[in-house]
Amino acid sequence: MSDQKTGLMSDQLSKSTSIFGLRLWVVVGVCIGVAFVLVLFLITLWLASKRSKMCKNVDKSKILVVSKEIPEIRVEPIKPSRVQCQTHPSPDTETAGNERQALLVTPLEAESPVGYHGVQIEIGKGHLISFHRSSGEAPRGGGGRGRGSGIDQIAVVGPDVSHLGWGRWYTLRELEVSTNGFADENVIGEGGYGIVYHGVLEDNAQVAIKNLLNNRGQAEKEFKVEVEAIGRVRHKNLVRLLGFCVEGSHRMLVYEYVNNGNLEQWLHGDIGPWSPLTWEIRMNIILGTAKGLTYLHEGLDPKVVHRDVKSSNILLDKLWNPKISDFGLAKLLYSGRSYIATRVLGTFGYVAPEYASTGMLNERSDVYSFGILIMEIISGRNPVDYSRPPDEVNLVEWLKKKVTERNTEGVLDPKLSEKPSSRALKRALLVALRCLDPNAQKRPKMGHVVHMLEADEFPLRESHDYRTAEVEGN
Repeated sequence: MSDQKTGLMSDQLSKSTSIFGLRLWVVVGVCIGVAFVLVLFLITLWLASKRSKMCKNVDKSKILVVSKEIPEIRVEPIKPSRVQCQTHPSPDTETAGNERQALLVTPLEAESPVGYHGVQIEIGKGHLISFHRSSGEAPRGGGGRGRGSGIDQIAVVGPDVSHLGWGRWYTLRELEVSTNGFADENVIGEGGYGIVYHGVLEDNAQVAIKNLLNNRGQAEKEFKVEVEAIGRVRHKNLVRLLGFCVEGSHRMLVYEYVNNGNLEQWLHGDIGPWSPLTWEIRMNIILGTAKGLTYLHEGLDPKVVHRDVKSSNILLDKLWNPKISDFGLAKLLYSGRSYIATRVLGTFGYVAPEYASTGMLNERSDVYSFGILIMEIISGRNPVDYSRPPDEVNLVEWLKKKVTERNTEGVLDPKLSEKPSSRALKRALLVALRCLDPNAQKRPKMGHVVHMLEADEFPLRESHDYRTAEVEGN
């Protein structure tokens, strides 16, 4: 019986059909195969859609985590002054986060207040800065107080401000395009922190892009420190942080581009027999740096201790105006705390002795470093120079010896074309010696330093204060 059923079924399946004359069992097999392929296709579509949703959720969660790490800080508005537009406002004013900021750029022919004489200094791979003056003419000051106000300046609108309220979130692709794929020819600075590139954005705004290249943990730490320290800062003597890039392991900071190199390059670079940094320009750099540090120490809450004040971190624009940069080592000092205990970091020759020995850091440590900077600017010497005779290796000890011998003119940079008055030199040396007092509590605050530098009648009282500071410094 079963054999008959099997035979009938075999006969039925072997019959030809109207579909291209194919046998029935062939048609059934094809249908089963098509159905199986269709089921596999639907399963694949379902898995793909599920994976896409999961990726979107992961991306959103990553963005939320990063944005929580970066505090939202309000941008201060920019107010025009009577002479020119300022790049920093009063810290007491408020504005909406999407307000566009104005950057001041001088015309090419007005960028330097002096003529042409072909002095060039290298600031990176293939990058040269030219200092121009007329042939046979001694270098003249061009960046001191009261100078340059007659130069026409053009307001150029910077990048849009992001929803974070103080800076723009740049994409990695955007920064790659601006630097031609982070090409070597766009490198303008290198160090332990990473590499700084010169970039030109789509709107032709020039920027400096710091790519943090340390190990992931250190790069993340330095990124947070700089964002917290200067993300909310607007001051003409501090480099302005425009925004940042956070993609994958990449941590980049985007700053305004300061187009005349740094102070170290102009003090110690190969610039010929005469320095373009006249006494007036040097005093302007000292005063501007002091004002920037005063804002960090006394104009912010919490106050910011820079921790790495040195000549290579003082950038200069074409009018020789200084801008303090590189806040990767900065610390925040909250009100009610007189110091913070931390690992000793900084640059050899600039670190305050009490900080080096105890790790106890406060704003007086910056004051000491600033005193070293004044001596470096006056003398044109490095804080520590092992190429010199043993008794001249340490700048502070050498300068104190000169002062004790009453040979104050002997401390001047030999590349200065015109010597300052004896009173002006003593003023600068007194400020430096007071900043270098071994007792941190006796050092002046930066606000007092600014007052001493700006005072028309400097309180020397027949050199009594000067000699007192000289004795205390020994």
